[in-house]
Amino acid sequence: MKINSSINDIPKSYYQDSESINVAVDCIIWGFDIKKEKLKLLLIKRLVEPLAGEWSLVGSFVKINEDLDFSATRVLKELTGLENIFLEQLQSFGKKDRDPGARVISIVYWSLIQIGQQDEELVNAHGANWFDLNEVPNLILDHKKMVEMALLKLQQNARYRPIGFELLPKKFTLPQLLKLYQEIYQKPLDDRNFRKKLISMNLLNKLDEKDKSTSKKGAFYYEFDGKKYNELVKTGFNFSLF
Repeated sequence: MKINSSINDIPKSYYQDSESINVAVDCIIWGFDIKKEKLKLLLIKRLVEPLAGEWSLVGSFVKINEDLDFSATRVLKELTGLENIFLEQLQSFGKKDRDPGARVISIVYWSLIQIGQQDEELVNAHGANWFDLNEVPNLILDHKKMVEMALLKLQQNARYRPIGFELLPKKFTLPQLLKLYQEIYQKPLDDRNFRKKLISMNLLNKLDEKDKSTSKKGAFYYEFDGKKYNELVKTGFNFSLF
């Protein structure tokens, strides 16, 4: 008795008779504004009907000759001007009625970047905007759920991996680092315990330079020792802030 069918057993009309489904990519881009000490989300206004003119994640359809990863980087560049951004797949969203325009499956990508002046000018020139998390407008379709899932993923990763340092300049102060993690978790954190935990990991190199932009006394700058972190990981080191 034949148990497994081979690809040769499938009728030639199998693909021709199947229903077509659109595939889209949506990009969730988190950015940290070091000057305003705010975690922000990049959004655009939807260009096509239905729901044209309403706020949306950065997204569009995948072209027939594109790999998913390439499509995500292309869409991000075309709609915001941003390029050379590392994007990672988060999850797919495929409820049959999620898009009133057609049957669409969306593959969600996400990334973390530092927001520089050049980045801000570039996205503004393309009609995109950065929003503080507490000021995110109503989003189309299921994009709110996508953002909520991405924020939860960010919070989980930040607890066990030093991803927060990817959102900061090479040198930073401990108050800036604390503010970043408070933005990620959307709640106040105990300053003393936070500093104590970080210093105990011996992953920060204290510099002689101070930031005196907020007070006369100033705050020392630090640098994250990524090389030391990678060496410790090999020995079973567990980065855990809480």
